[in-house]
Amino acid sequence: MSLSIRQDSLKLQVIPLRMYFLVIKNYSYLGINPVSHDAVIIDPTGEMEKIEQALEKADAVLRGILITHAHPDHIQLVKPLVKKYSCPVWMSRKEIVTSGFNCDRLIGFDEIPWSVGQIKIKPFFTPGHTPGSVCYLVEDNLFTGDTLFTEGCGSCFGDRAATQVLYNSLQYLKREITPETRIFPGHSYGKKPGNSFSSLLQENIYLQFNNSVDFCAFRLRKGQKNLFNFRWGA
Repeated sequence: MSLSIRQDSLKLQVIPLRMYFLVIKNYSYLGINPVSHDAVIIDPTGEMEKIEQALEKADAVLRGILITHAHPDHIQLVKPLVKKYSCPVWMSRKEIVTSGFNCDRLIGFDEIPWSVGQIKIKPFFTPGHTPGSVCYLVEDNLFTGDTLFTEGCGSCFGDRAATQVLYNSLQYLKREITPETRIFPGHSYGKKPGNSFSSLLQENIYLQFNNSVDFCAFRLRKGQKNLFNFRWGA
């Protein structure tokens, strides 16, 4: 008698962690290989206890930290985690240079895939929100930080040149990411993370633009409200 193993049971387990940074609501994510129990965390911030408890519950070992960009609400727990788990931290070289961020075991990278234990990481450079922003593709999961939200995209703080760059980054994702890929952003405006890219292509207005002039005009329009009214997904 042969034993069949469901393929979905062997896929990366993604654990969204609802976090507070001051008054901002963030998502950090644990990605855990179900066979090796290797784990990475994306943009750790908020409450250290939630990360420790999630690792313990999954019987996982933290092997690395992936940073999409160096804004304080995405890096708050990097140094405490490095101190406790002695794990490496990955951030794009561009983001390290432009942000001035530094910590022990920091690794700057170019757009070349690598592995953390049995977890394969493929970075996509997506500047705009910051000069060195990155999205990380792990199997069929894309961790987008503040580049792309389920309901929108990141702010460029009124900078037209950066907004043009962000448009190019979103177009890059549209070319490279499959419709089945699940999107895990750094913030939510009410929808839970993990929606398919195909649903975003249909519902996210910032993915509808086919020229940068119209995109920039809309992204930089006056009178926008609730830009930072982040909520946890239902």
